[in-house]
Amino acid sequence: MTFEAIPAVDLKGGRCVQLVQGKPGTELVSLPDPVSVAREWVDQGAKTLHLIDLDGAIHGKRENAPIVRDICQQCDAHVQIGGGIRSMEDVEDLLGIGVDRVIVSTAALKNPRFVRQLADEFGSDCIMVALDSAGGEVIIEGWTLRSGLKPVDLGIKFEELGAGSILFTNVDTEGLLGGIDITPTAELVRSVNIPVIASGGITTLADIAAVREVGAKGAVIGSALYLGRFTLAEAIGV
Repeated sequence: MTFEAIPAVDLKGGRCVQLVQGKPGTELVSLPDPVSVAREWVDQGAKTLHLIDLDGAIHGKRENAPIVRDICQQCDAHVQIGGGIRSMEDVEDLLGIGVDRVIVSTAALKNPRFVRQLADEFGSDCIMVALDSAGGEVIIEGWTLRSGLKPVDLGIKFEELGAGSILFTNVDTEGLLGGIDITPTAELVRSVNIPVIASGGITTLADIAAVREVGAKGAVIGSALYLGRFTLAEAIGV
């Protein structure tokens, strides 16, 4: 897997948004047509799109599913999607409409064997586990509950259970446009053999370079792209 700069298309209420640390009402960006946004990123060179159904993450229901389907149908890119994925049926449905990789978080933390079941049924390459960290511990339920568990420990555990990759988000820096703290990402990358995709606080091209240099296989970029801190072409060129 080669390193990728991956644009985020976060979905809330049928719109493409960027929130500060995932908190409703803190929209830095709110655009009315997520499908057009996704197509534009592909036109600019994106090979993978990172979709999060924020309504699904908070309420446990994939309320933006029709938009996800339209993006899969209209965009010539790999699609990874998270938010509200709680069952085998959810995963089967998403893979069936053209999603390449599903991201599970709360369901995996509550029932780690769920990851093994998914890997056995659909293949590890299709299964990414999200480890969202605040204050050094993984948080779940749309970033509202602390688990008391460490990202490195869970990364090792989920690799053993068959996860094909890990999405690591540092919530402490997410959406603040203040740069990254590379240390927790580096620690996780060193601890597992599967690809780690990093997210949270990427603000400059130097942040992307730092993520790449510690061995992560991708960087998910949100607000910095939408607010013009750099272009996607510049990010891809790092």
